[in-house]
Amino acid sequence: MTAAPDRAQLLALAREHGFDTLGIAAAEDDPTRLARLENWLAEGNEGEMAWMAREPEKRAQPRNLWPAVRSVILLGTNYGVEGDPLVALRHKDRATLALYGMRKDYHDVIKSRLKAFARDLIAKAGGDVKVFVDTAPVMEKPLAAKTALGWQGKHTVLVSREFGNWLLLGAVYTTLDLPPDEPEKDHCGRCRRCLDICPTAAFPAPYKLDPRRCIAYLSIEHKGVIARDLRAGFGNRVFGCDDCLAVCPWNKFARAANDAKLALREELVGMPLAELALLDDAGFRALFTGTPIKRTGRDRFLRNVLIAIGNSGNADLLPVVEARLDDASPLVRGMAVWALSRLAPRTEFEGMRLQCAASETDPEVLAEWNAA
Repeated sequence: MTAAPDRAQLLALAREHGFDTLGIAAAEDDPTRLARLENWLAEGNEGEMAWMAREPEKRAQPRNLWPAVRSVILLGTNYGVEGDPLVALRHKDRATLALYGMRKDYHDVIKSRLKAFARDLIAKAGGDVKVFVDTAPVMEKPLAAKTALGWQGKHTVLVSREFGNWLLLGAVYTTLDLPPDEPEKDHCGRCRRCLDICPTAAFPAPYKLDPRRCIAYLSIEHKGVIARDLRAGFGNRVFGCDDCLAVCPWNKFARAANDAKLALREELVGMPLAELALLDDAGFRALFTGTPIKRTGRDRFLRNVLIAIGNSGNADLLPVVEARLDDASPLVRGMAVWALSRLAPRTEFEGMRLQCAASETDPEVLAEWNAA
């Protein structure tokens, strides 16, 4: 068996396989990490993300997941873009999607790269490995914050001095005993831009996120109706939310990604809400095939689109809203009712209510008619 590679050799190997940077952490137990996770779960913050509550001891402690692990290599892929992503929020009749969503699904791209990296690592240094990218109870961000990759900002996302807020992470657990990094210090200081910009006040305190108020969680993971008091905060965000990432001052050191396999799909940038609202299931699948958006499903996505239309203030979008009032999905119908109540004159809305509510059988849709 050859000697374990040093950091420079590992970074060179990572770049050969399409990664931009890496960090190395010892796979030691950290009782504070488990305690924080258990407190977070005790407050019900996982919402509908039931997997977060499964096996927290494995999620917080690498050796509980794999007793043989000695080191964790965190590999980062840059997905930054030129310009300010928040400019899209000004165009209220068009959709704003999280930057990572307008590309090939990073899980697929990074998983294949992790496997190739791991094979080469074994060939060069021996040992054994396991690779993870959101596929097991692994806390990538807290582990990455134990390395030179960056620190968890007040918005809980990893911040890099070199790549700002735009790193996608994957983890390689290895039996190799690698020298760990000196962790990067927290450089947030007194800044709280990420907290103050949140449109739904999802940060009850610095370094603490309540996903149940977070647009990224609500628009992607949440399966049901969006609470009425949170809908206006969505603006025209229909998949995820980059606000707290994009406003971070450390992005001044970031640079646009140059990764052909994760290239931004330009046709998904600034799509008209009117077109998206008319998508059937086949059209939705065809448009978003290969992207993370497809996993959300057509009904949840149209729920988000109709909320955005309701927030647009554009009465010219009323015809597409009315077309969704008899949609097969109660979730879509309910949000169409809300959008209608925001855009239609009162007399027109009352006429539609008398016409549609009489034949409606779903209690949540009826509740929308009555509340509006």
